[in-house]
Amino acid sequence: MEDGRHLLAEMNDRSREVFRRVVEGYLESGDPVGSRTLTRTMSEKVSAATVRNVMQDLEYLGLLDSPHVSAGRIPTQLGLRMFVDGLLEVGDVNAEDREQIDQTANEQVEVATLLDRVGSTLSGITQGASLVLTPKHEAPIKHLEFVSLDPSRALVVLVFADGHVENRLFTPPLGQTPSSMREAANFLNTFAEGRTLSQLDQVISAEIERHRRELDALAAQLVEMGTAVWDTHSGDEERLIVRGRANLLGDSQEAVDLDRVRELFDDLERKRDIAEFLSLTEQGDGVRIFIGSENKLFSLSGSSLVVSPYMNADRKIIGAVGVIGPTRLNYGRIVPIVDYTAQLVGRLLADRG
Repeated sequence: MEDGRHLLAEMNDRSREVFRRVVEGYLESGDPVGSRTLTRTMSEKVSAATVRNVMQDLEYLGLLDSPHVSAGRIPTQLGLRMFVDGLLEVGDVNAEDREQIDQTANEQVEVATLLDRVGSTLSGITQGASLVLTPKHEAPIKHLEFVSLDPSRALVVLVFADGHVENRLFTPPLGQTPSSMREAANFLNTFAEGRTLSQLDQVISAEIERHRRELDALAAQLVEMGTAVWDTHSGDEERLIVRGRANLLGDSQEAVDLDRVRELFDDLERKRDIAEFLSLTEQGDGVRIFIGSENKLFSLSGSSLVVSPYMNADRKIIGAVGVIGPTRLNYGRIVPIVDYTAQLVGRLLADRG
């Protein structure tokens, strides 16, 4: 953020140190930091009155705020942004955290299981909620069929050319029959073979419209319901793994607004904005930090998102991992953890071909 860096560059050493110590104190304790506390830790000997004057100047600049009538200050969203961009010291992942992350890669398991474990581990070591956006399976389709489970549930079975098989549950239209399901599957298979799901998604609406008169109404509905499980909105619902919700909902120490946090997770569970989540990471390599209302997905929660994309062997972004928590995150520790995890996931998936 250019404005923040400009402000930082114009500060004298004393103002910069007061600002840094207020933010670091707040991130460590969650409490407002007062002038008396700062006078004990400043590198130069100054009075509490001098520190108070500096804090008032920083408040005037919009970098600090007074949450109560007390003299203590906390950083504003602008202040946190400026600290993260200009003063945050990011170290390496410590040995204990690295070992826990590495352990998720020890066993040969399905990709979905692996990414679920990655999410659980990330949530556990950061004490936040973790988000893992899994890759889409983009191999060409070999064959698909519909299987009725009961009147309100059916499966679409997708067999890919590389041998991968996916079963996806959906709600069929009322009154569907075995013959209408066969008709719908036959119709889809005439043009599905050899296309990836993304390619199929592009042509299926036009194909349905073109052949609608050849299909009875139920079969047409079934085609639409069945294909809805892989379109951009619904298909992505299976792609976001969320772990550690309780870490935020139970965080009474943070004075978190529980209604807003619940609203955040309701959004996540509806998976409305997953494409947006991935697009946040596609604007550049490496870890990105979104604070409060900067975070387009989760601005209602007053939370921060630390997110990094991971790539396949061709250096194409195929997913992302992230941690979400209150704005009072330990950014210096969490940023390298998210970065390391994203790189590890990318390597693991590339090794699996």
